[in-house]
Amino acid sequence: MNKQEVILCQGLENSLTQAIDKCPHDKLFILTDEHTHRLCLPKLEGMPALQKAEEICIGAEDVHKNIETLVQVWQTLSERGATRHSLLINLGGGMVTDLGGFAAATFKRGITYINIPTTLLAMVDASVGGKTGINFNGLKNEIGAFAPAACVLIETEFLRTLDAHNFFSGYAEMLKHGLISTPKHLDELLAFDTERPDYEHLKQLTGQSVQVKEYIVEQDPKEQGIRKALNLGHTVGHAFESLALAENRPVLHGYAVAWGLVCELYLSHIQAGFPKERLRQVNLFVREHYGCFNFDCQHYERLYELMKHDKKNTAGIINFTLLKDIGDISLNQTADKTTIFEMFDFYRECMGA
Repeated sequence: MNKQEVILCQGLENSLTQAIDKCPHDKLFILTDEHTHRLCLPKLEGMPALQKAEEICIGAEDVHKNIETLVQVWQTLSERGATRHSLLINLGGGMVTDLGGFAAATFKRGITYINIPTTLLAMVDASVGGKTGINFNGLKNEIGAFAPAACVLIETEFLRTLDAHNFFSGYAEMLKHGLISTPKHLDELLAFDTERPDYEHLKQLTGQSVQVKEYIVEQDPKEQGIRKALNLGHTVGHAFESLALAENRPVLHGYAVAWGLVCELYLSHIQAGFPKERLRQVNLFVREHYGCFNFDCQHYERLYELMKHDKKNTAGIINFTLLKDIGDISLNQTADKTTIFEMFDFYRECMGA
């Protein structure tokens, strides 16, 4: 898998022009959703490099990250004369970069694409690392491919357009990166003033977070080993997300990950000795900023079944990424059903569910 170039922009126009110049193409397309069409595309208007670009606009939010939307993008590319030498720019959050990346990976057996993530979640997670895909059959990212963008352009000025919910959705992935890297990075994230963000400081933290992910992906592009560290919080988080979708009360991905971190750090504490004070610290931050995902003991069996569909599993055994301490990672850890149900009990008790 090719290594993708990740650029922390000092000026988007200059960075994007250079990125496009490095990708020879016959036709240029920009994929947006209803939100980024309105809020973000205007910031690109007037750039000479985009003069002949054609926009493809899809529905916003995760409910549109499905096969029907994918077909719509394929259809539009086909009708507008795209070839295997065309270039697609994905301008949006994780839904757009995931679905757009998968559309590019599969159209004409693969066309080149560039990601311009516009949400914090997409900047530090979805757009970096080459994972693309759609939700299918009620399961998160069930269909997809490893297909890295030619380039990822991170322009943190877009973060000024984010509402609080989307800010915190991305911040959960940054917390995860802090947990799997260094105590200093985690402490800086926990201390950041989220109510009155210093955007220059946030730009620095975003860059550090991307570096954590890049370093891990470079070692293990296709998730055979250490890349599984990036799944901390996700085994349970994806189950919460899938349950919420099935019950027509969808939640943002980062919120599900934050709640998943509470659960999996509890497992880390009882099975790997993760420090109790660190567990308390993270739980407090999540409770204060993310609220609680409500479920009761009647949901335990359903959540357990959803976790069995996680792509990290082998032979039906649920695998977790756990921590012995900050940055001390244990991969492919298992837990029996009783322990998993106790984990749900702990979550409901400490989060007030």
